[in-house]
Amino acid sequence: MLLIFAFLMGVANFAMHKAVVECGHPFVEDTKRYFGTYLGPYGSYAIELALLIGALWLANEGSVLVGLFYLAYTGMNAVATWMLLTGKT
Repeated sequence: MLLIFAFLMGVANFAMHKAVVECGHPFVEDTKRYFGTYLGPYGSYAIELALLIGALWLANEGSVLVGLFYLAYTGMNAVATWMLLTGKT
C-alpha cells in the first residue's frame, strides 16, 4: 500500500512540477535559465524522477519513514506550487 501512495504522490509531484515550469513566473524563468546551463532543459525532471525512484524503492522495502518524508516533500511542493500559480510570492 505504501508503494501505491508513493507512486500517486510522484504523479502529483510531476504534475505540479510541470505546472510550475510552464507558469512563466520570473523566479522560475531565472532558475530555469541558470540551472539549464548545467542540467539541460529537462534536468529538473531528471531530479524529480530520481527522487521518485528512490522513494518507490524504499517504499517497496517497507520504509514508512521515507514515505512520510516524501509526503512532506509533496506537501511542500503543493504549497510552493499554489504560491507561484496564484501570485502570492
